[in-house]
Amino acid sequence: MEISSLDLTLRRIQQIEQTFGDIGVSSVEEQKNFNGVLQNVMNTQNTPAVSEEERTSFVEDIDYIIKEKADKYNLDESLIKAVIKAESGFNPNAVSKAGASGLMQLMPGTARGLGVEDIFDVEQNIEGGAKYLRGMLDRFDGDKSLALAAYNAGPNAVKRYGGIPPYQETQNYVKRVLSYERNYL
Repeated sequence: MEISSLDLTLRRIQQIEQTFGDIGVSSVEEQKNFNGVLQNVMNTQNTPAVSEEERTSFVEDIDYIIKEKADKYNLDESLIKAVIKAESGFNPNAVSKAGASGLMQLMPGTARGLGVEDIFDVEQNIEGGAKYLRGMLDRFDGDKSLALAAYNAGPNAVKRYGGIPPYQETQNYVKRVLSYERNYL
């Protein structure tokens, strides 16, 4: 089945709307971010409104992808959702200053190494992120805090410091993801 440019844009808008709705846009800043992302997509694509049926279908697809990758890599769905929230705020078009991209903020080289051909493809991005997260959990003997620190700062930093690196960003990241995970349970 061939997917048109309009179909892809509609799916992207649906994903943005639903994921922000799922996490509960709770602050003025999150609402501005959501509105800005949605408006940018609509302006650049001249996209018509999305029906509730299309939105529901797309949300079910995203939930299915997360469940499928969680099952495949023996991860909790809540952990994948927590990483996505912390990494991209559920913005599938997010790009960091360092160049990490997509929902799970994969670096281009890491993404290629994980078999991700299109870093902005939701399924490929979640596949790559889940695979990488599973690898970090295995590398650090199932220690979730160390695996998350490695996801954020890199496994070499975790090894070098013998634990969570003394980087404020990484320490806050681990706490934030674990808190989000508890909320998704």
